[in-house]
Amino acid sequence: MKALVFENAGSADVLHMHEAADPVPASGELLVAVTAAGLNFADIYRRQGRYPLAGTSPYIAGYEGAGRVMAVGENVTDWKIGDRVGFADVPLAHASHIRVPVAHAIRLPEWLSETDAAAVLLQGLTADYLLHDVLPLRAGMHVAVLAAAGGVGRLLLQMLKHQGIHAFAVASSQEKQNACLELGASAAADYETWPEQVRLWQSAGCDVVFDSVGTTLTQSLDSLKDGGRVVLFGMSGGALSELDPTRLQLSSHGILGADLWTYLTSAHERQRRADRLFALIKEGSVVLPPVTQFALSSGAQAHRLLETRSFSGKIVLVP
Repeated sequence: MKALVFENAGSADVLHMHEAADPVPASGELLVAVTAAGLNFADIYRRQGRYPLAGTSPYIAGYEGAGRVMAVGENVTDWKIGDRVGFADVPLAHASHIRVPVAHAIRLPEWLSETDAAAVLLQGLTADYLLHDVLPLRAGMHVAVLAAAGGVGRLLLQMLKHQGIHAFAVASSQEKQNACLELGASAAADYETWPEQVRLWQSAGCDVVFDSVGTTLTQSLDSLKDGGRVVLFGMSGGALSELDPTRLQLSSHGILGADLWTYLTSAHERQRRADRLFALIKEGSVVLPPVTQFALSSGAQAHRLLETRSFSGKIVLVP
C-alpha cells in the first residue's frame, strides 16, 4: 500500500509518500483498491492540527473516495471482489488501499465513474441532508447560502432550485457569484454587503440562512425575517463570536446546529441518500463540479491549491 502521510502537523511541506503492507479486511469489512479520493478542507485542517486524526503516526488524511473491492472479510455476503464502491466517511482514504466497513459502503450506478463519485459524495450527501432533514423547506421560500461557490454550496443551490426554493448566494468574488447565478441562485453578493443586499432582494429577510463559515453568524441573524432560522453546519472562518441569546427572542430567531454524521446512521441510510443524489445527477438537475486530478504523490501540491481558496470545483487524488 502507498499512502500520502505526515508525522507532525504543519504546512503542506510535511506531506510525503509512505509504503506499507496492504491492510487486511476484518469481519464485516471490504478491502478496496482506491481509484480516486476526494480532497476536502477537513483534510487541510487535520494536516494543520486543527481537527482530530484517526490512527497513529504516520497519519493518513482523507475520508471520501471510490474504488473496487479487492477482498472481503468474514461475514460479508452482499459484496464480492470486483464490485465498485464509494464511501464518504471512512478514514485513511488518501492511500492506494483502504478498509471500508460494509455499513459505510455505497454502491455506485454503472453510469457514474469512480472519479465522479469521489468528487461528489461527501458534499452531495451534506447538501442532501441540509435540504431534507434539518427543518422543513417549502417551494417559494427565500434562503441564503454562504460559501455558495464551494463544494456543498454549488450542489445545494441546484437542489434548492429543483425544489422551487429561491436562493441568495454569498461568494467572495464576482467570478464566483456569476457561477452561482448560473447554478440557479436568484441573486448573489460578496461578504461585505450581503446582509444589505438580502434586504433589497427580499425586504422581510430570509426564511433560512445556511451558514458554514461561522464567523458570519451575526450577519446571518441580521439577514433573517422574524421567525427565521440559521442552520450552522460548519466553522470554516474560525471560532464563533459571542452571542447574546436575548437577540434571538426579540425576533423569534433560532440557530440550528447540523452535522452530516447525525444522519448517516446505517448502510440503508447511506445508500438511500446516495441514490437520491445519483437520481438528481442522472436527470440533469444537479451538475457535477469541475474536477481537477492530482496524482496521490503530488498531494502536497493539491493541498496548496485548495488552501488558496481561489480554486472552484473539486480536487481528486489518484493513487
